[in-house]
Amino acid sequence: MNLNFGKSKKTMDKKIIECKNLKHMYGDFLVYNNINFSVEPGKIFGLLGKNGMGKTTTINIMMGFLRPTSGNIKIFGEESHKITPATRAKIGLLHEGHLAYEFFTIEQAEKFQSRFYPRWERKFYYDLMDKMGMNYNHKISKMSCGQRSQVVLGLIMAQMPDLMILDDYSMGLDAGYRRLFIEYLKHYVKERNTTVLITSHIIQDLEKLIDDTIIIGNQKVLLDMNFKKFLDKFHQYNFTYPENIDLDRDEVISNIEFIGNEYSIYSFKNKNKVIEYLHQKDIKVSSGDIIEIPMTLEDAFIGLTGKY
Repeated sequence: MNLNFGKSKKTMDKKIIECKNLKHMYGDFLVYNNINFSVEPGKIFGLLGKNGMGKTTTINIMMGFLRPTSGNIKIFGEESHKITPATRAKIGLLHEGHLAYEFFTIEQAEKFQSRFYPRWERKFYYDLMDKMGMNYNHKISKMSCGQRSQVVLGLIMAQMPDLMILDDYSMGLDAGYRRLFIEYLKHYVKERNTTVLITSHIIQDLEKLIDDTIIIGNQKVLLDMNFKKFLDKFHQYNFTYPENIDLDRDEVISNIEFIGNEYSIYSFKNKNKVIEYLHQKDIKVSSGDIIEIPMTLEDAFIGLTGKY
């Protein structure tokens, strides 16, 4: 892939996004409490969680569309509800739903959008359109959902933003289009040192993409660590036991699931620690009874958050 996007200016040393003690409620309903994370310059950060756990709410707060109940988010050092126009121009936002100018053609959409961004690079947008084999006079309203999504993603990249916020970028994209976009995004970030915050329902797509991740669930942060460390430290242990086991989530057991008498325990502790813990609960299993199962990112995500 021989795309020359050009280098962006060196990013400031301070955090691009800083979220501190964030709490949000809709009426009496608590979305989450005490959410903390930060995003480093040039990193691809995964904001993950099941549906309804507050990912889009966080992005709405981040962009100043919504005020949190308490706590705050800073973008490039500015309070999220006080972001200046100059700072907004450095942010490329893909909001849930992939809003596009459907009455425009491909070319008209680019010409209209380019007026608002001083660092606009039209070449990247048209490279992506060429990759799809689209005529520039093709109306967006007559495209498939996946094609319209690629138009929006191309427009965002053409902004040459210092920060890209992509809320469920995979919506409407089939496997081929998702692969195309991920390849472009990885190259784009590497060439320009762009920072990315990304959410997606297709967890396996993120396995070779994200650097750091936070997982939100049960109204709190379930995980905040380097992606590779997460896969290295988080374990799935399978075993069979003839009696019913009743264990709560705690500092050892992150999650436990079963079908019949087949059990899966998910834990950040090693095998010996888990066996010792089970013995304390009067569950008599030996090292030979327990098998550790290798996990992908999707396996680990489901293991941590639960299937239901």
